[in-house]
Amino acid sequence: MHTGPARSVGTPLTALALVVAVFALVLGGAGAAFAHAGLSGSDPADGAVLKAAPQYVTLTFTESVSFSEDSLRVLSPQNERVNPRPARHVDGKDNTARVELSGKLPQGTYTVAWRVVSADGHPISGAFVFSNGKPSETAAVVATGSPDDTAVGRLYGVLRYVAYSGLALLVGAAAFVLVCWPEAATVRPVRRLLVLGWVALTASTVALLLLRGPYETAGQLTSAFDPAQLGRTLTGRPGGALVARLVLLAAAAVSLRWVARRTADRTGLGGRLRWAGALFASALAVTWAAAEHASAGIQVALAVPVAVLHLLAMGVWLGGLITLLLLLRRRGSDGREIPASAIGRFSALAFNAVAVLVATGVYQSWRQVGSWEALSTTSYGKTLLVKIAAVVLVLCAASFSRRWTARLGHEASPATATAALMPAVSAPERVRVAQGVGAPTPAAGQEPGGAAEAPAGDGPGDTAEAPRFEADAYRRGLRRTVTAEAVLGVVVLVVTTVLTGTQPSRAAGERVAVASAAEPQAQVVTVPFDMGTANHQGTVQITLTPGRVGENTVEAVVYTPDGGLATVPELRLSLTQDALGIGPLDAKLKNLKGYWAAYDLRLPMPGVWTLNITVRTTDIDQVTVRDTVRITSLPG
Repeated sequence: MHTGPARSVGTPLTALALVVAVFALVLGGAGAAFAHAGLSGSDPADGAVLKAAPQYVTLTFTESVSFSEDSLRVLSPQNERVNPRPARHVDGKDNTARVELSGKLPQGTYTVAWRVVSADGHPISGAFVFSNGKPSETAAVVATGSPDDTAVGRLYGVLRYVAYSGLALLVGAAAFVLVCWPEAATVRPVRRLLVLGWVALTASTVALLLLRGPYETAGQLTSAFDPAQLGRTLTGRPGGALVARLVLLAAAAVSLRWVARRTADRTGLGGRLRWAGALFASALAVTWAAAEHASAGIQVALAVPVAVLHLLAMGVWLGGLITLLLLLRRRGSDGREIPASAIGRFSALAFNAVAVLVATGVYQSWRQVGSWEALSTTSYGKTLLVKIAAVVLVLCAASFSRRWTARLGHEASPATATAALMPAVSAPERVRVAQGVGAPTPAAGQEPGGAAEAPAGDGPGDTAEAPRFEADAYRRGLRRTVTAEAVLGVVVLVVTTVLTGTQPSRAAGERVAVASAAEPQAQVVTVPFDMGTANHQGTVQITLTPGRVGENTVEAVVYTPDGGLATVPELRLSLTQDALGIGPLDAKLKNLKGYWAAYDLRLPMPGVWTLNITVRTTDIDQVTVRDTVRITSLPG
């Protein structure tokens, strides 16, 4: 229920319009950013056909990565591993990974399978192939699904939800007690909520620490207790953040017991304790920000504190809402209820929390999305749209909560003021009055010689029950709207957790762009020719890779009329550029038993080149056909 006094905020539509305006301004001027690493290049390149076996396989990523012993595997056509040693960084560059291959590799197609951990703590994986001498069939099979689509990955995702929920309950309930109503610390449901938040966060953190190793390496669930794997986890940044979180939670357990004794002794909660609670909550939030999206990409020095504020605001708002809901539904044996003044204080606190959520959320959206197009074309953008829709519904529910809070506060204020200003009225003094002999006995409740006393509360204008009835109605209305707001807040929390595990739109776009630039482009020309017999026309397919100025690979395949491979005794190819008088350049194709190829054809100039293809179909029959291909200049 993030609403404050009427003078501090306008209508929800006005606030929403401001959010949209800022969002448009920021997204419109976005620059480049990274989060989640992407493969930017490899040596050998994907699909390359090499004349000689390489000594190393090297991968280059868009940001720093870490890896384990099995992070990079090179598999032979028989599915045998040919890199005997684990990967290493190249020349100290933390965005590279290199493995050394065995001494002599037979000809065929090799598969490179990799799985590394990006700087923001999320594993990424992929695979590609290259051929030594000539392509071949391969028995190597690698996983092509999402790195999180494993039993360990799914369990790890569930535990992340539990951790975020525990943080919200612990921070929100503590903030409500320290800022809004210190006496709530003596209420059993609130104390249980604090314990529940601590237990959920502690248990999920321990489980995440154990599962971190198999999550990064796609290992089995049973390997969670492997000491060697746990040791590697503790030396990494995500593992270090989880250990720091456990230390903070241990300190929190001691602090909560001390606070419980202070409140039991009615010694009160001072300002120093509030500051200590704020520092503790900030330190907890840092254990997330230092190991996730905020820790990688541009503006890390700004992104980390922004992420901390975002998490704290989420906890104060959502956990405080749940605490308020428990107190509104409670009616203790002593009849005490949460005072309207405490509800008003939380209203102002929650309003400030949502303002921080909006401001930090706009910055994070700019940093991770980057363009309007990415909102509808990437998984991160689509998930972010769902979160925005949920936040809009939360603002609508909050507007109704604000109305009930204002009515409840207005109802409580006059009654409180009247009680404070009303002077103490002493009981009427009985006066003896002379009574004549034989006079009638005074009626019950009537003084001798006086009028009968009116029963208390029967006088005109008495409205003692009306304010109480209206206050109860206001509390019921507030309870309904707070319930709706809390449910929507849980939806926002779930979507936020999904976002933290989704590749940001900027990284996805950058990865696609880098991959497109890294993949060699090819020019393919298919030319029909007469095979020398009646109604038999074959085709010859010429592929030039990358089809640019400089060195090119040429592959030629001859097909029969029915689409099968044809074997010809000779195939020659030459290229000329008539406009500049260049050529003919002989490609010097070699017969590689099934197709013809050359790997060192150099084309000096861009433009339209003429292909002169001579196919000898028998010892005495041959045909020459022509076609054209456009050769482009080097990129950049």
